[in-house]
Amino acid sequence: MVLGAHNAMALPLAGVPSVIDGDTIEIHGTRIRLYGIDAPESAQMCFDGSGKKYRCGQRSSLALADFLDAHRPTSCIEVGRDQFRRMVAVCTTGGVDIAEWLVRRGYALDWPRYSDGYYARAQAEARAAKSGLWIGSFEQPWEWRKRMTVH
Repeated sequence: MVLGAHNAMALPLAGVPSVIDGDTIEIHGTRIRLYGIDAPESAQMCFDGSGKKYRCGQRSSLALADFLDAHRPTSCIEVGRDQFRRMVAVCTTGGVDIAEWLVRRGYALDWPRYSDGYYARAQAEARAAKSGLWIGSFEQPWEWRKRMTVH
């Protein structure tokens, strides 16, 4: 991943994170959207392997919180801003790329519109292993949001 020369000198934002949702954390009052991925929204429902509905967004958030609790502190390097002016960053904890961890376990999706396929391999592994979301059926979070905003 090429982050650009202007980011090469950026100092990381580091600290103990709190989880906002499956792809957003907060450190020292700064909201940080994890680069290149999209997790189900908190109100989003998915279907498990037996066709039963479950709160997949909530499950992603809880998995992220458990992972971060076990691996604090977290360090984030800003790569841009989103349409809500939140920091978009690559974040690591315990030497692990948090976004990749989420995608590899099926709690989030590679978002090719923004990632240029950076997490595609991790997603293919999750899909092949039927991890997380891949055990059943789900709507891509970006499609779910689009559908929810159309009345």
